[in-house]
Amino acid sequence: MELVLMCFSVWILQSNSAKADSIIHIGAIFEENAVRDDEIFQLAISDLSLNDDILQSEKITHSVKLIEPNNPFQAVQEACELMNQGILALVTSTGCAAASALQSLTDAMHIPHLFIQRNGDGGPRTACQLNPSPDGESYTLAARPPVRINDVLLTLISEFRWQKFIIFYESDYDIRGLQTFMDQASRLGLDVSLQKVDRNVSRVFTDLFNTMRTEELNRYRDTLRRAVLLMSPRGAQVFIHQAVETNLASKDSHWVYANEEVSDADIMELVHSSLGRMTIIRQIFPLWRDTNVRCMRNNHRISSLLCDPQEGYLQSLEVSNLYLYDSVLMLANAFYRKLEDRKWHSMASLNCMRKSTKPWNGGWSMLDTIQKERISGLTGLMDFRAEGSNPHVQFEILGTSYSETFGKDVKRLAFWDSTRGLNGSLKENRIESGMQGVTLKIVTLLEEPFVMVAENILGQPKRYKGFSIDVLDALAKILGFKYDIYQIGDGKYGSALPNGSWNGMIGELIAKRADLAVSAITITPERESVVDFSKRYLDYSVGILMHKSEEKINIFSLLAPFDLAVWACIAAAIPVVGIMIFLLRRIQAVRCHNSTGHPPPSASTSLQSAIWIVYGAFVQQGSDSILGSVALRIVMGSWWLFTLIVCSSYTANLA
Repeated sequence: MELVLMCFSVWILQSNSAKADSIIHIGAIFEENAVRDDEIFQLAISDLSLNDDILQSEKITHSVKLIEPNNPFQAVQEACELMNQGILALVTSTGCAAASALQSLTDAMHIPHLFIQRNGDGGPRTACQLNPSPDGESYTLAARPPVRINDVLLTLISEFRWQKFIIFYESDYDIRGLQTFMDQASRLGLDVSLQKVDRNVSRVFTDLFNTMRTEELNRYRDTLRRAVLLMSPRGAQVFIHQAVETNLASKDSHWVYANEEVSDADIMELVHSSLGRMTIIRQIFPLWRDTNVRCMRNNHRISSLLCDPQEGYLQSLEVSNLYLYDSVLMLANAFYRKLEDRKWHSMASLNCMRKSTKPWNGGWSMLDTIQKERISGLTGLMDFRAEGSNPHVQFEILGTSYSETFGKDVKRLAFWDSTRGLNGSLKENRIESGMQGVTLKIVTLLEEPFVMVAENILGQPKRYKGFSIDVLDALAKILGFKYDIYQIGDGKYGSALPNGSWNGMIGELIAKRADLAVSAITITPERESVVDFSKRYLDYSVGILMHKSEEKINIFSLLAPFDLAVWACIAAAIPVVGIMIFLLRRIQAVRCHNSTGHPPPSASTSLQSAIWIVYGAFVQQGSDSILGSVALRIVMGSWWLFTLIVCSSYTANLA
């Protein structure tokens, strides 16, 4: 490794001295945290300098600029400085924000731009939404293929025949990348749930246990049987570990982990951490079996550091590094083609800050030459004939397998590529051959109609029948095993004892005295934490049927809105107020007689008349009486207000 870096340093000094005389100069922009980008870029140009077949008389010179991650303003500044020096093309390995800004600049200056999308956090990649060029001439070419993980996922889910599943994604993942997948899943009638996973994975499961009841946790555990993980390898490992520790993952679960960049070591960690079946999707690249030609790509020899899988350097590279190498190789072939055709356009110094600056007149010709090229590099075929992006991509689909020698292991199930789609079978290996000739010990408990004792005829051995026994016989016929069945001695299904042990059939399974328990046993969280259950074939629930009493008709139901004491107070209030009205009228009549000398009217001042006026007001009927004095009006106004409140309350309670 030290020798390689020393060669880099000597070669860089030579290239800097020849920069002024070279007619081929390219610029590169990388992010500061991309450790390998600059090394791979230098290595690619170093390999090309040793190749006399591609560029015999001319050598490639270059300038590299480093920017902060997600800093489009700095990216544009550095690109302008490179264009001011004069470049034939720009190669960048950045995030989407910087790429979008550089696209606008290169379109305006007519500089071919080979963009490699980089995903530094290790999580699944989402597509960059680059802006379309106003004049329809985009000078940005995507060297890394578009995101096709969603297409692979949809193919797998269709093969697995999932109807309901949940997708877990990290907080850094751009959820817009799943929009097309969700639309396609909706058209297929799939029930898909989404759940974001916080960086603190343990808090996610803690919140579940704090907010959910036991029944809700059981339903959530059932949902987790089919799940898709869109996370970084480290995040997925922690998530699976927490799910297993909290008993939310079961052995009959099937999880799919999708990530373009996941190493063999990460895959083994994921598989050994999980309980049930695990399927992994990752991107792969072609590898020549013949070691003599493994490093040869047409007329170009690649450094052994990059083509030999035994080299540790190759294992430490990201996918974007490999596309970066092939991008430089693509440019070199395009430059060679331009020189051969004698249609070379010299580089021009462009000032981005000056409005009067005209774009490079050789940009379109150079872009057209690049788009017509096709090379075979580290990532396989590369060309830009499909709308300015490299369409060639291949995925490997791995799955868990079991063997007596190695236990849980990983094997390749199928391939998926952008041309042919799925190539291989995703069906689980049947286990009939592993059960032939095996005799299982089975414990049971009698309960009609699931397990019953058949009639013993002529001293034959005890036989069992019932629904559960029929299922057991069908399994034995399919898988080829035999069984010896016996009844549990204590007659119990199984419950935990104070000392931590279990009785009943569950205790027989834990003590390994039985291989299988067959009965109408109820699945509970406590039992499920110590033994494995098959898929339930009957949901048992309790219903309560009650007799509805008939309502009797009561002629006094009109009195129901008020209590008897309230009715008594109302009945007493009517004569009391009537007496008050009577007394006030008498006083008014005496005063009127003393002042005018006329005798007082007898009818209007009688007690019966006063009570009748009060009763009429209570039933909301008027009277012919004229209330002359202020005292009478105050008393009657108060009575009318009382009447209004009582009638309103009565009407409301009666309804």
